[in-house]
Amino acid sequence: MTALPTTSIAEALNRDCVCQTLDAERLQQQWQADPALSSVNESILTQRPHLFSATSVFISQAQYQQMQALVSAVEQVVDLPAYRQTVLDDAPAIAQQANPTRGVFLGYDFHLSPEGVRLIEINTNAGGALLNTFLARAQTACCQDMAWASAANIKLANLEKTFFEMFSQEWQRQRGAQPLRQIAIIDDEPNNQYLCPEFQLFQQLFQSFGMQAMVIDARELTWHDGKLWANERPIDLVYNRLTDFYLEDDAHQALKMAYEANAVVLTPHPQAHALYANKHNLVRLSDAQFLAQLGINEALQQTLLSTIPTTETVNLAKADDLWVRRKQLFFKPANGYGSKATYRGDKITRRVWEEILQGDYVAQQLVPPSARRLQADGIEAELKVDIRAYAYAGEIQLLAARLYTGQTTNFRTSGGGFAPVFLMPN
Repeated sequence: MTALPTTSIAEALNRDCVCQTLDAERLQQQWQADPALSSVNESILTQRPHLFSATSVFISQAQYQQMQALVSAVEQVVDLPAYRQTVLDDAPAIAQQANPTRGVFLGYDFHLSPEGVRLIEINTNAGGALLNTFLARAQTACCQDMAWASAANIKLANLEKTFFEMFSQEWQRQRGAQPLRQIAIIDDEPNNQYLCPEFQLFQQLFQSFGMQAMVIDARELTWHDGKLWANERPIDLVYNRLTDFYLEDDAHQALKMAYEANAVVLTPHPQAHALYANKHNLVRLSDAQFLAQLGINEALQQTLLSTIPTTETVNLAKADDLWVRRKQLFFKPANGYGSKATYRGDKITRRVWEEILQGDYVAQQLVPPSARRLQADGIEAELKVDIRAYAYAGEIQLLAARLYTGQTTNFRTSGGGFAPVFLMPN
């Protein structure tokens, strides 16, 4: 009998294996092991019932290697002076400010297609990495044949250290050997954010490595005496979870002034968003002519062109042509986030189309998500799959899946939510 390629085995498991791999008791034990995290367990159980899926997603070694190759390729292009100048010339002034840091937790979102993995977008404030670390450690083999899965990720045991070292590198790139003491984890109304339990996890993580850390509403930051302050404490480094990527909101002026004065290390920062996450970059990175002009080698060009679906700018000059081709396209705001105001072309009305034409949108070749079959609440269902690669400095740190129904990931689907990704053995 001919052995199936690992890609086919992964597809078969996603299609046919409905076993649940989450050990809920083990997950809760992780929160309960630290008294400071007791509220995390309560808020997830009572307020976020669809944050974690009870199942898992499988990918092949080849699919993983494609993801890593794309992450590495993007990093190489972003480091090119010609690319940076092209992008930053079109960016707001705050993004043009020189910044030696890379930005923590880039999130590369992929769909699994029959032809290979396809990059859907890049995010600079990708949430969920630490939550998914705890989730991945709470998995159990669903049968003897799957015993390999629980030990598949050899990086898992040291991820907290990896994440902290990433923040340390950000600090050292900007401040050298100066001591890092006080870290602020910020968002608007952090206690009302869906992923707010993760803020507490990061606070505890930083404290475990000897840092002082706090979670604070970005609007409560103040700027005076040449420093950024939170709760009357001077802040050295800000872990930024805002979606005001260029600090344009009046409520964020204290942070903006501190950043412009180089008085705080901000990560991720406006320049990182301009270089990676603005979706006009997908237009550039899927344009063979632009890549050739950068002078990159053919192998690198092929990695980008084969993995990033063709993306184009939406404008009035192309309106009629785009409307005709809309069913094969997905429309996204250039500076959007969290799937807000995104539209499948076959779902848009004329009214929505006019709004798209008036906005700053790109149109990406539609790549339907793959499916994960599961049983939830006694009902068998197929959920859509989105794979997120958390990466730093061109290296993938962690993979996680999001399972959902509907047009976009939503954390409202029974049986859905974050799910661990098991990498098939060779």
